[in-house]
Amino acid sequence: MANRDYYEILSLARNASDEEIKKAYRRLAMKYHPDRNPGDAVAEEHFKEAKAAYEVLSDPRKRAAYDQFGHAGVDASMGGGGPRQGGPGNFGDIFGDIFGDIFGGARGGSERVYRGADLRYTLELELEEAVFGVAPKIRIPTQVDCQFCNGTGAKSGSAPSACPTCNGMGQVRIQQGFFTIQQTCPRCHGSGTVVTNPCGHCRGTGLLDEQKTLSVKVPPGVDNGDRIRLAGEGERGTNGGPPGDLYVQIRVKEHPIFSRDGNDLHCDVPISFVTAALGGELEVPTLNGKVNLKIPAETQTDRLFRVRGKGVKPVRGGSAGDLICRVRVEIPVKLNREQKDLLHQFAATMGENHEKHSPQQHSWFDGVKTFFENLTGHHGQSSKD
Repeated sequence: MANRDYYEILSLARNASDEEIKKAYRRLAMKYHPDRNPGDAVAEEHFKEAKAAYEVLSDPRKRAAYDQFGHAGVDASMGGGGPRQGGPGNFGDIFGDIFGDIFGGARGGSERVYRGADLRYTLELELEEAVFGVAPKIRIPTQVDCQFCNGTGAKSGSAPSACPTCNGMGQVRIQQGFFTIQQTCPRCHGSGTVVTNPCGHCRGTGLLDEQKTLSVKVPPGVDNGDRIRLAGEGERGTNGGPPGDLYVQIRVKEHPIFSRDGNDLHCDVPISFVTAALGGELEVPTLNGKVNLKIPAETQTDRLFRVRGKGVKPVRGGSAGDLICRVRVEIPVKLNREQKDLLHQFAATMGENHEKHSPQQHSWFDGVKTFFENLTGHHGQSSKD
């Protein structure tokens, strides 16, 4: 290992950039780390080689000496610029430089800055509000700096003190085998300070809960599941980080008359059996007025009628959908004696031409008859066999 070229170990050209060196080392360190290869002496040797190579090539002064004099330029016993191989004590700094983002550690005792979390608010709308647009006001919870302690969390007249666990650095080091991992202090959470005399109003958090009112501009045409983003109205950031966003989720209430399918509206229209038989005209509602619907004679139940342009205009533009009316022929109830007699007289006039006036019923009965004849024939044949 002593005479092997460091560039060869990391599979790099001699003009490799600092970023290429870091990436090459990261790849080898993750591949040959002893925790991933327990009991593998060869992998451990490769790991030590990669570590030694990175210690030299990642340091501009050591790298220059190595490029000029080879191993002799960085071997302390030969009068070089520093130790060629680092032990577990200094390897923690190398690991922190490369993998610090994985473990969330901050270097130099500085506080980590975090973006606030995104929040979600469910906004219920009437169908009319979703179709035509609305601008409701909503109230959501928020946090503000405590005015009694100016956001420090410490009681008036006192101040936060240095964290005894990390000595005010905000970071602690944990030894794990060959690694020394630098992590956020579990006591002060990276701030470097603790509150020993907390403010009675915010209980040491430095924050107070409040409600804020926001106006939400809902564009025409929104539907269930659509989201409206209010930038910067989410949870506040940590240590001066930016706030998150607020996502307003749309939920449209059920309507007593209309249902929505994409850009079309649907509704059921009950008609009398007289209108269905003789035809007629009736008014049907839309979301912006009434329209006349012509019912032709001999209309059957479940027939669909389309009213163009009386649906929903898409939220992203385009022509409005249609209103789809499905007629339901309603059978009269609570008939008096005279009405029943008239119906009996009407039925008598149908006579032998009943199938002419009720083609669907006649066709259905013919189908049933054929079904039973085939069923009987099949059973009879089976018994003979």
